[in-house]
Amino acid sequence: MSLMPVDEALTKLLSGVKPLETEYVPLESANGRYLSAPLVSTRTQPPFAASAMDGYAIRHEDLSASRTSLTVVGEAPAGHGFSGTVGNGETVRIFTGAPVPAGTDTILIQENAEREGERITVLENPAKGAFVRPAGLDFSEGDVLLQPPLKLAYRHLALAAAMNHAVLPVHRRPKVAILATGDELVRPGTEPGPDQIIASNHAGIAALVEDCGGQPLDLGISPDEPVALANHVRRAITEKADILVTLGGASVGDHDLVQSVLGQEGMDLAFWRIAMRPGKPLMAGRLGGTKVLGLPGNPVSSLICGLLFLKPLMQAMLGQTPEQSGPQQAILASSLPENDRRQDYVRATLSRSANGDLVVTPFSRQDSSMLNLLAKSGALVVRPPHAPALEAGAEVPILVL
Repeated sequence: MSLMPVDEALTKLLSGVKPLETEYVPLESANGRYLSAPLVSTRTQPPFAASAMDGYAIRHEDLSASRTSLTVVGEAPAGHGFSGTVGNGETVRIFTGAPVPAGTDTILIQENAEREGERITVLENPAKGAFVRPAGLDFSEGDVLLQPPLKLAYRHLALAAAMNHAVLPVHRRPKVAILATGDELVRPGTEPGPDQIIASNHAGIAALVEDCGGQPLDLGISPDEPVALANHVRRAITEKADILVTLGGASVGDHDLVQSVLGQEGMDLAFWRIAMRPGKPLMAGRLGGTKVLGLPGNPVSSLICGLLFLKPLMQAMLGQTPEQSGPQQAILASSLPENDRRQDYVRATLSRSANGDLVVTPFSRQDSSMLNLLAKSGALVVRPPHAPALEAGAEVPILVL
């Protein structure tokens, strides 16, 4: 079987994926969730002409070229408007956010007024309408102010609250079941046997799932045994996982059982083996209503494949437009050799030059087991198949981590 190009594999993976259904969550629980329907304002903001400063509400026509003296006839704190009408030569002490009293049209800020008892003297004439926020300055009832696709953040939630929405429509979060496989793996915090290592992929993939707006479901570690592996897979289906991610065991070795067990459980295989480095033994398919993504066992391969394939899959389920890799350009700080037939994702540090250009410095070693280097990386240099050798100073596409 020939290796499938990355772009073709991603297109096939996302084909037919639709956003998950809508659920309604309290405003205080909506941070980081993905809006699924337009949000329409239920009110006008501000609902009345309001003062933008502490000072005095005045009639601009009362101002004269020389010093003006006005009589204070009341007070308007926020939340308690002045109920009377302001006549000729009169003013109302007003505070920020309070309704502008009937008959006035301008705010004289308190720094430009001198008060003695119930009289003020205008020290500096304001422009007509100064410091008055008209009704509807921010928005009006019926305005559509928030539209999907949108990941809700603090500024959106503040606006939704001002629109008087206590409950928001969002896409249900994808449930992602994560299954590590291999007799050689033990949990972090466990003392490994003489031929074992600490499992690490599941922790990174679970964090990626959360970062992308999903719910990770840890299925634990399955030994290299068909019955045990099948039981873990069945749990993912029972738990109604939207995506099942397997870690390791998808290659062709005698102990790589994942693909065969999934096939016996009814998986429809979409593709297997991608023309990329790291991550060639990537597998994708569908098991009933669950998308299956089989990631490589090598830690770096697993995490990079998660970034390139799992993240876009989740974005599609959340109504987002999946981000494409390599949208930015950077200057290469050291040379790179000619590439072979696989698309390469080269781990590199990221910095800025004196003139502000992004600069990438690839690590000299690119072994797919070296998590330490991936943790230190700021970007992946994207090297297309058969890319020519490049010297320092060349411009290259990068995926910022």
